[in-house]
Amino acid sequence: MATLPPLISIITPSYNCAVVITKTLLSVQSQTFTDWEHIIIDDASTDNSQAILDAHCQLEPRARWIGLSQNQGAAVARNAGIDAARGRYIAFLDSDDLWYPEKLRAQLEFMTEGNIAFSFCSYNKINEQGEIIGTVIAPKQQRYSDLLKNNTIGCLTVMYDTKKLGKTPMPLIRKRQDLGLSLRLLKKTEYAYGMRDKLAQYRIRSNSISSNKASAAKFTWKLYREVEKLPLPKALYYFIHYAVNGIIKTYLK
Repeated sequence: MATLPPLISIITPSYNCAVVITKTLLSVQSQTFTDWEHIIIDDASTDNSQAILDAHCQLEPRARWIGLSQNQGAAVARNAGIDAARGRYIAFLDSDDLWYPEKLRAQLEFMTEGNIAFSFCSYNKINEQGEIIGTVIAPKQQRYSDLLKNNTIGCLTVMYDTKKLGKTPMPLIRKRQDLGLSLRLLKKTEYAYGMRDKLAQYRIRSNSISSNKASAAKFTWKLYREVEKLPLPKALYYFIHYAVNGIIKTYLK
């Protein structure tokens, strides 16, 4: 007899995260909501990540991992997970981030009760030692134009309903593909709805690809012009807002 697909598919890209990925895997296993599958895509790691994933998936029947033959970046890895997903809802958790145990249950209830297609939530920032160093509070709702000015949606908190929005992949750019996904989703639904609850922990790592502000700005511009195809005046308008909001986040908090 064929088994029913899980309600939620969790997508985790992984590259050389052997030091931290076990805690990430355990944070999924600790969810109070249990009807999920966890798809981990290893992006050709050169450490012992694959051995850790193999051992974990042998013991956890709801988890499976996919190995890419060469390193291609988070967008390709996440899209491979989206392609393989069987759940109605798709959620994302990077290999160095964590969820609190009630994350999936609370977010799913929020979406079903409000008939919501795309949601996100607040989260804590932690350092490499796991200490809380900041908090990002989710706004109540975000439109496409809001997100172009200020990316307030943490990828580790995104959940979307494929029944309402279809399987939506990320744009194939090296950075800012998570923002690109949110923008794609907001072309299919008017609002993304935020939860005030802090349900996740985003790890700030000194060597992370997202830690380089200048590079992030470059790829944000690339996203505006090459992916979203914004005319130059409109791209400049939104990029100025993005830059000012970035300064406020970094220096005036």
